[in-house]
Amino acid sequence: MNKLGLFFRYLLLIAIGLPDPYLFYLIFTPLTIYPVFSILRVIYPLAFLDSSFIILNNHSISLIPACIAGAAYYLLLILNLATPMNLKVRIKSLIFMFTSFLFLNILRIVLFSALFIGGFELFDIAHKTTWYLGSTALVVLIWFSAAYLFKIRTIPAYTDFKTLFSYTRKQRRRK
Repeated sequence: MNKLGLFFRYLLLIAIGLPDPYLFYLIFTPLTIYPVFSILRVIYPLAFLDSSFIILNNHSISLIPACIAGAAYYLLLILNLATPMNLKVRIKSLIFMFTSFLFLNILRIVLFSALFIGGFELFDIAHKTTWYLGSTALVVLIWFSAAYLFKIRTIPAYTDFKTLFSYTRKQRRRK
């Protein structure tokens, strides 16, 4: 195990996430808002965009940070960087995970926007259930899909700690 690589992986995680996942919101807010608006504009031709609000059919849809889900991207990055793997697999799995989540998040927002505009009776319940349970399940599903597709056989953080623990045990035996 490359101890220096391990150190830098965790240092990168801390640096990117402090004090909050601002970087993810900076990157993924426009990558989410503009495709959502473009799709909704096809469905509702009179829709227009005003900052992070999409106005259509006398309804206003605000894409707040929770809709962008920057914390979910950060969790995917944590899972990736806390798992030992070679750089090529790491980059491919990150691209897969971020792209998958972005695509599915855009579809989710478009679907809920259409349900909201259509006056779906159970909109609030469906929206909250998807937000609280669905987002976590989606991150887990994407991580397991990446692990399967890229043949990742190690466990995030656990494998690193297990390796470090065994290394320190070997160092103590030598003394």
